[in-house]
This record gives sequence, C-alpha cells and structure tokens, in this order.
Amino acid sequence: MTGLVRSLLRNQQATFLLASSLSTTGSFAGLTAKGWLILQASDSALITALNFAGLALPSLLISRHAGVLTDRLGCERVLVWAQFGLFAGAGVAVVGYPLTIGTGQVIVLLLSTLLVGVASTYELSARNKYCALVVDRPEQLGRFLASFSVLFNVAKLVGPPIGGFLVAGVGASAALGIDACSYLIPIATVIWILRPHREREELSGGGNADLRVAWRECGSVVRHTLQFTAIACLIGFFHPGMASVIARETIGPSPQDLGLFTSVLAAGSISGGLVLRHHSSALAARPSLLLGGSALITALSQLGMASDPGPRGALVLAFGIGAGTAVLLSGANLIGQLRSAQRIRGRVAGMAQIAFLGGGGMSGLAAASLTMGFGLPFCFGLLGSLGAMVALLELARFGRAPTTA
Repeated sequence: MTGLVRSLLRNQQATFLLASSLSTTGSFAGLTAKGWLILQASDSALITALNFAGLALPSLLISRHAGVLTDRLGCERVLVWAQFGLFAGAGVAVVGYPLTIGTGQVIVLLLSTLLVGVASTYELSARNKYCALVVDRPEQLGRFLASFSVLFNVAKLVGPPIGGFLVAGVGASAALGIDACSYLIPIATVIWILRPHREREELSGGGNADLRVAWRECGSVVRHTLQFTAIACLIGFFHPGMASVIARETIGPSPQDLGLFTSVLAAGSISGGLVLRHHSSALAARPSLLLGGSALITALSQLGMASDPGPRGALVLAFGIGAGTAVLLSGANLIGQLRSAQRIRGRVAGMAQIAFLGGGGMSGLAAASLTMGFGLPFCFGLLGSLGAMVALLELARFGRAPTTA
C-alpha cells in the first residue's frame, strides 16, 4: 500500500487523470441510467432532453460566478467544494428514487441532475485552472489538457454501457449508487494524494476578478473561439440530451441499445481526442481549421442521419458525430487555456462552459421540439445543414495568418 501511494505521488498527472476518469465513468453510467428511466416513465423526447438540459443550462446562470470564484479563492479550494457538491447532488437520486413512483421519480431524477449540473459548473472551471498546477512544466499543459479529453471520452465509452447493463440487470439503484460513489475518488485524490505546484496560482481580487475584465484580456483569438463554439453548440450539440430518443429510433428500444449508441459516440470522441492530442500544438496554432473542420465533420454526420441509414449506418455516423464534437469542445478549451494568462483561466473556463453546455442544453431542447413536431430525420437535416454552413464560413477564414492574442 505504501508503495502504491509513493507511485501515485510521483506520477501526479497520471493520478489526477485516473481519478477523474473513474469518476467520469460513474457519472456517465448514472446519466445514461437517468435518461433511460426518464424516457421509460414519461415517453417524452422533451422531458428526456430536460435531463441533459438540467446538467448543462446552469452554466448559463452561474459560470460567471464559478470562474470569478475560482480566480479569487483558488482553483484547488473550489475544486474540492464542487466535488462534494457533485456527491450530494447524485445522492439525491440514490435516496429519492426508491422512495417515489411514476412522476415523482422523474422529478427526483431531474432534480438530481440539476444539482449535479450546478456543482459541475464550479468543478469544470476549477479543474481547468488546476491542471496548470499539476504539470511539472508549463509547456506540458497543452498535451495534458488533450490527454484529459481522451481519458474523459474513454470514460464516456465505458460508462454508458455500464449504466445500461446495470439498469437491465440489477436495477436503477445500482447505477445511481455507482454514480454517487464515483465522486468520492477525486475528492480523496485531491485532498490526500496530489501535491500541486501551488506557488503558480495567480489570484485576482476586487474589480479585477470580473468576467468583463477576463473577456477584454483573453485576446481576440480566444474571444472568437468562444463565440464560434457557442454558435456551433447551439446548432449541433444536441445528441447528449437526445441520446435516448436517437438510440430508440435508429438502433433499438432497449437500454443495451442506448449503451451501444452512446459507446460508439464515445469511441468517436476518443479517436478525435487522440488526433487532437497528437497534433495539439499545430492545431491550436490554426484555430479556424480546428474549429471549422471539427464542426463540419459533426454537421455532415448529422446530415447522414437524416437519410435513414439503418442501425449499422447510424452507428457509423454516430462515430463521426462523436469525433467532430470532441475535437470542437476540446480544441476550443485548449485554445482558451493556452492563450490566456493564468490569473484569468478560471473565468475563461467559465465562459467556455457557457458556450459548450449552455449552447448544448438549449440545442437539446430545440432538437426535441423539432423532433416532436416534424420527426427526427427533419431535425437532423435542418440542424445539420445550418451546422455545415457555419463550419464552411469558419473554414473560409483558414489561410489567413493566425491572429495574435
């Protein structure tokens, strides 16, 4: 046991990555289970989309406060508080679901997801800034952030089928319990194992710790990256909230089918993340190619979904959606963190959450409304077409010299 602890202390980056990926695996198992249980209880695409919206939309309201608090109080302190909040939010489902029936269970699951979404807003802002304290040298940050994305998507690959098989095999409570317990792993890791370079922390006080100040100081490249990502996510980042509906209509109605669909999405995300990790410096230096190219892959895959490709074709296209989306989100985060001063990285991460999760949450609700009114193929066709136009406009910027932040 002592040897294991010593090994973990020596490999700070690997330890943080492992703890976070284990936690994310449990989280995606729980999120998948909740989505399937809500769909079964409500049989409503819109209510099912509210599950992801509850996770994503709090970022619109509190990301500003999360980023400011991270830069004022320090990322490590906020990270620990947020992880306890995640555990408490997930615990609401563990306790409340067995005690309710029907509509009450749907309400409990949505409330749990909402509380997790609030805590996640603080956790993501703090974690992005905390990564700079874990690496040994500043030049390692880009590759470390890209590695984080890869392992995050590995967890997305493993978590959903675990959630689906647990719901089908041993019941919902087991999946929800794993979700809650998984948050204890990063809490223990950050408090007792990691020894970050705290001397690198740069805090902002008073009027300097304001989102408007960070917006002005982050530079034109970061501002454009955030704006483009928000638009792209608003149009095309609806598959997390609609996963249960998409899987049911394209693959099959069982929780295992949902697990298969989300696992293929995650496999695409892993592949995209590996490409980004291998070419992180080159792609970060060409923002328009990175942003426009990834958005175009997602949009073309969505257009393919509109043509009724059958279960096998849908899985191939889901791989493309996962790859394109992962590169867009991870690439935008990479650009924002690498091109921002350490003192404003918490607020830049907060603004990125507004773009990613706020746009994605609203996209899921819009896609659900379109699906209920006109059908899933129409939804894919319309939003995929809009996404392709936005991506091509961004690619048209490629060829210009990269703008200096």
